[in-house]
Amino acid sequence: MNRRARLLSTAALLLLTACGGGEGERGISGVGGARSAGPGVSATASRGRPAIVFPSDARNVFEDRKSGDARKDAVLADNAERINSIDDAIFRGTVNTEALGFYSAEGALGSARLFIKGYLEDGRSWTGTTRYFDRRVSFHPDGSAAVVYCSDESDSFLKNRTTNKPEKTPTSADSYVLYNTRLVENSDGVWQTTNVISKRGAAQCRP
Repeated sequence: MNRRARLLSTAALLLLTACGGGEGERGISGVGGARSAGPGVSATASRGRPAIVFPSDARNVFEDRKSGDARKDAVLADNAERINSIDDAIFRGTVNTEALGFYSAEGALGSARLFIKGYLEDGRSWTGTTRYFDRRVSFHPDGSAAVVYCSDESDSFLKNRTTNKPEKTPTSADSYVLYNTRLVENSDGVWQTTNVISKRGAAQCRP
């Protein structure tokens, strides 16, 4: 995992919270083009949601944005914005952004803040492109959703916040991560992530 490898040993437990069993056992892989969050881009600000802005040297690319099912597509959209909100907070240098609490709740909000603090206390940000792919949505009887997906961080790297110099590291199995997340729709129609589990070096995410 290139851009977070050096933070892994100190922040791994802070990243992970318990997630409901059986998530991601079934689902439909989305089809359609990829969409990115890049410099100055906010995918949801036009819908009255918090602005998310990336610097010019960092970008998240999301594949599988369209499943053909409107409800699943709404979950996928808010899953992507939750990921973007965490990186937005890293770039802004604070855990108190509006977007972070907009897209995360419960254990996932606490672990996201701790994860971001790991970056800030270490004096780091990141640069490059991170790809999120094979995103699959399923629904539980209680109305919550699960999104299981992979990330490819082989082209993104930690960066010193003071010098702006990237810390280039070679691609390895840990550059690929499997995520299993639980989302709950709140009263405003936002699918908030409440729990997250991740597995680094997962075989199903590696090329």
